[in-house]
Amino acid sequence: MAKHIGRHADDQDEGDIDLTPMLDVVFIMLIFFIVTASFVKEVGLDVNRPESSDAPPNLDQENIVMKVTASGEIWLNNRRIDVRAVRANVERLIAENPKASVIVQANEKAKTEVFAAVIDASREAGVYNVSLTTVEE
Repeated sequence: MAKHIGRHADDQDEGDIDLTPMLDVVFIMLIFFIVTASFVKEVGLDVNRPESSDAPPNLDQENIVMKVTASGEIWLNNRRIDVRAVRANVERLIAENPKASVIVQANEKAKTEVFAAVIDASREAGVYNVSLTTVEE
């Protein structure tokens, strides 16, 4: 009977699986993937936003004020202009007053592409001091 118990213990040892080599392989693969991983810095834009204030912008004679309505109309000096005429108007007004800056008063419901086109046209006209404000109508 003692032989039978001893043989049973040996059979149990033969059936066990040694997991040590598999764990070694897993750790080596982990180290390999960590070392070969490329850590990429994502590309983005740094935006420097000015401090917000409750004071309205300076709307003196020096500034060129354009209004963009909710329907996408552009108004300059109480007259409606086309987006293609923005550059010519800004060039004309900047020739009269070289220190002028452009202020775009956009309605909150206006499409972004309209006032972006106004800002781009102003910069093409040579004015890089362009401000954007929102107005409610």
